[in-house]
Amino acid sequence: MNRFATILAGGGGTRFWPLSRQETPKQLLNISGNDIMLNDTIERFEGVIPMENTVIVTNQSQATLLESKMLSCVQNCNILVEPVARNTAASILYAALFIEKCHGRSLMAVLPSDHHITNTPQFAETLNHACAIAVETEKIVTIGIKPTFASTGYGYISLDPTPILNHPCPAYGVTEFVEKPNFKKAQHYYSSGQYMWNSGMFVWTTSVIIESFKRYLPRLYNHMLPIQEYLGTDRQNVMIANIYPQLQNISIDYGILERSDEVVIIPGDFGWNDIGSWDALGSIFPPDESGNIVKANHMGIDTINSIVYGNGRLITTIGIDGLIIADTEDAILICPKDKAQSVKDIVNMLKENEMMEYI
Repeated sequence: MNRFATILAGGGGTRFWPLSRQETPKQLLNISGNDIMLNDTIERFEGVIPMENTVIVTNQSQATLLESKMLSCVQNCNILVEPVARNTAASILYAALFIEKCHGRSLMAVLPSDHHITNTPQFAETLNHACAIAVETEKIVTIGIKPTFASTGYGYISLDPTPILNHPCPAYGVTEFVEKPNFKKAQHYYSSGQYMWNSGMFVWTTSVIIESFKRYLPRLYNHMLPIQEYLGTDRQNVMIANIYPQLQNISIDYGILERSDEVVIIPGDFGWNDIGSWDALGSIFPPDESGNIVKANHMGIDTINSIVYGNGRLITTIGIDGLIIADTEDAILICPKDKAQSVKDIVNMLKENEMMEYI
């Protein structure tokens, strides 16, 4: 069976503002120092999924820059452009219908474009196992991450203690999807050993996921189905532009995964982090002897446990502890590290005040 990777690359990365903007989101930035995060994602599954079988879902404001920066192995015809944002369910159904129309029933791995993974060989092995299980069982396979601390920034998945199969790796039934918890609940999830972080990485056959849409999200499915005959033709974009604004705005987690009894989870342990916000930079760059992560022209006195990011201007700090300072050409962010998840609220305020030049 043909294997395809669908990369969701339309997000705005609002918690990484002011570095990440709507037209230059973090997945199109070189944060790690290797390559843009999108290309890191593609190279990571080499040997498991043919790199030319990459399908990317993005939005209109990012498509031109994406095409100029992505690896040459990705064909332009495999870039699916959404005219408006309608959350992950619509993106995934668009890609599933496209793959099945153009290539027939296929295996489909869904991967976010902005994850950082340190152990690529282990990731590739886990993804290969997920592909095998998805074909063998005809189930929805999600990759869970074994928690390394009581995170309040990730969603969790509760799993049955006894695996439903053990080859090529243990796979467990799913009992519950949990949104980002408060710290007390996160501590319980972490200590129980029965919860994993929700990585947002899924594997299924196109027929299984399309049938799941038909069953659990019939309104979305029925709105999208008429475009299938136009996919892969010169009428594709016109039809998408007409239909997409009518689509239901719902995530794949809430719309299907939390409702289906055909979901299994396999454990992943490959140095994963979704780099969702500034305080996650510690997973890429080790702090210095003062606990600081500095990517800037910086001078500091009594500066500890802080993140300093700059664009060339000298940043000086005195007597600070646990701050994020991010300086870009037209905006500066200063906030405590424990408020990193709230950066998206600043972006919302900018939108409310129609300060779109900063978004």
